[in-house]
Amino acid sequence: MSDTEGSSSENDWAPGALDGLVVADFTRVLAGPYATMMLADLGADVVKIERPGAGDDTRTWGPPFTADGTATYFASVNRNKKSVTLDLRDPDDLARARAIALQADVVIENFRAGTMERLGLGYDQLRSERPDLVYCSITGFGRDGGAALPGYDLLVQAVGGLMSVTGSGPDEPVKVGVAVVDVLAGLHAGLGILAALRHRDRTGQGQRVDVDLFSASLSSLVNQASGFLNAGVVPAPMGNRHPSITPYQVFSTATRPIALAVGNNGQFEKAVEVLGRPELAADERFTSNSARVAHRDELVDEITTVLVTKDADHWYAEFTAAGVPAGPINSVAEAFDFADELGIDVRASTPDSAIVTTANPIRLSGTPVTYRSGPPKLGADNN
Repeated sequence: MSDTEGSSSENDWAPGALDGLVVADFTRVLAGPYATMMLADLGADVVKIERPGAGDDTRTWGPPFTADGTATYFASVNRNKKSVTLDLRDPDDLARARAIALQADVVIENFRAGTMERLGLGYDQLRSERPDLVYCSITGFGRDGGAALPGYDLLVQAVGGLMSVTGSGPDEPVKVGVAVVDVLAGLHAGLGILAALRHRDRTGQGQRVDVDLFSASLSSLVNQASGFLNAGVVPAPMGNRHPSITPYQVFSTATRPIALAVGNNGQFEKAVEVLGRPELAADERFTSNSARVAHRDELVDEITTVLVTKDADHWYAEFTAAGVPAGPINSVAEAFDFADELGIDVRASTPDSAIVTTANPIRLSGTPVTYRSGPPKLGADNN
């Protein structure tokens, strides 16, 4: 079991913030399952509806697999859930699925637009019997003009502009190393569901929550999108550099690279002091962030000339001691080790499973998250 603050013994779970909330989960792969796992961690009772004999697509997405044969991809987003297998093409199973949906507080689905309606499980069809139902749909490109487009994370990163600002140059677009748009869409879905539940608490009325990956991706471009919308600037990939801040990038050292994130003049003065080049802070080319951005190449050359004389560990220690944001480029293994050094519990385990997952990053002082059960075996809760 995780020793995360607030964890309890197997049969002595403290009520979570969402204790008593029932979620009928018709999602698969990543965006939806991530959202429902967040809700489950907070205490919701999540019933995952899966295809008989196959289940969620990610059950077969491997290697790697855990020691008991579970795909680590599936394990990453499906703890604290029940699994019920239903063939939605079968009238009896479909009737049971409808019953589960009508007994739930929240229905969440990520089928192609129109699929749930064809099955009789659409929002309007369920709302007629449950006006207090919160119903969340996650699509790739919405329910209108983009309804027929497949919602794959790579595709959305490509057409949504994210790949156009990621990579070393315009001829080498690069996707983010995880399906980040799915994760962002899942987080937006969870937030939308909680907002709809708060509205229901006040009025007794449910509502529909729509989240599409494309919109979530564009929203998450934040400053890059704002630069286009308000200044007409179409951003281009800059590798590890920042379009509006300098020095804010990865630098070479005598050993491995280091990230240096100088966000203001005070940090810049401390940084050049560490480098033994305090005169750079008074150089008119570098006296403000705007000036540093305008003379980025000259400044990067000045900094790199010094950094390559010593190893990354030396510079990390020196910059950190001076209050300058800096850090080595850690592997995933090193990142978990670093969390251990900081005393941050980032691993979660459950009483019924040897599978370890990444801890929920939400820390609540009164109703902490709990890790009650591992990713379910297919159909484990059919009876």
